[in-house]
Amino acid sequence: MKIVILAGGISPERDVSLKSGRRLADHLSEVGIESEIREPDELLIDYLATTKPDLVWSVLHGAGGEDGAVQRLLEMLGVAFVGAGSRNARNTWNKAAAKAKIAQTGLATPDWISLPKNTFKQLNAKSVLELVSKNLHFPLITKPVEGGSAQGVSRSDDQKGLGKSMVEAYAYGEEVIIEQFIEGTELAITIIDTGEGLKALPAVEIEAESGNFGYQERYIPGETTFYAPARLDRNIAQAAADMALEAHRELGLGVFGRVDLVVDENNKPWFLEASVSPGLTETSLSPQAFVAAGYSLGEAYKAIAESAISYQSRQ
Repeated sequence: MKIVILAGGISPERDVSLKSGRRLADHLSEVGIESEIREPDELLIDYLATTKPDLVWSVLHGAGGEDGAVQRLLEMLGVAFVGAGSRNARNTWNKAAAKAKIAQTGLATPDWISLPKNTFKQLNAKSVLELVSKNLHFPLITKPVEGGSAQGVSRSDDQKGLGKSMVEAYAYGEEVIIEQFIEGTELAITIIDTGEGLKALPAVEIEAESGNFGYQERYIPGETTFYAPARLDRNIAQAAADMALEAHRELGLGVFGRVDLVVDENNKPWFLEASVSPGLTETSLSPQAFVAAGYSLGEAYKAIAESAISYQSRQ
């Protein structure tokens, strides 16, 4: 099996992507699988067309990696790849579109509004903030509609704070989502298909020292405590896993994806967002779930790769 790992790129998450790529290559090597890390550059398409690898595994983050563009080109090349197809990747990458789809299924997701920068300006920012503040109860979470690694994400407790959060989020994208904050236990649930159908791995519970699971808390060791499996009653853990599986299926995330949830004080799970290309660094969430499920990382990645190739051959 020859695997090309796509890593790097030009998004703000470049360094995280490169770390994921190196970790993935190292673990594949442990189980005897040859891989090569490639950047998404001007030579990539010709290289893939010429070498025809068995599989492309993209750990690209951000625009150009998770928004369906690379996936569509791989589909045109007829190359098997890990994760969501181009259309589903695009709809999941856009957090507002993903929440709308999930809401239509009847699954719970916090109330929200998405606002393009132009709309925010044209309709008078102060009036918009007042209207949102009256209809979405504080605290609120503000984040770019398209983005990852918690960049541009912040919490606000009043209208003044919301204004500051909007400015911060717009620095990372042209559209922002404002979402009701749900107090509770934050979870990340990895979904895989290793050839026997989709299954949820043990939930990883996230407890950030600062109370905010931001960029620094995600990637600097010691900033966050993770519990894998999560410290949940069995029935509550199962309800969260069931929601994650249903969300994964509805969003069409393929043989590998991650769904982020929060379980509130009444033990009700709420869908927050999903990841098309879960990180694979030493502090990332999915590797912790694999270990909690009893996999070695090399074995897990090999099984996903084989499943992705098999899935592609059936399409």
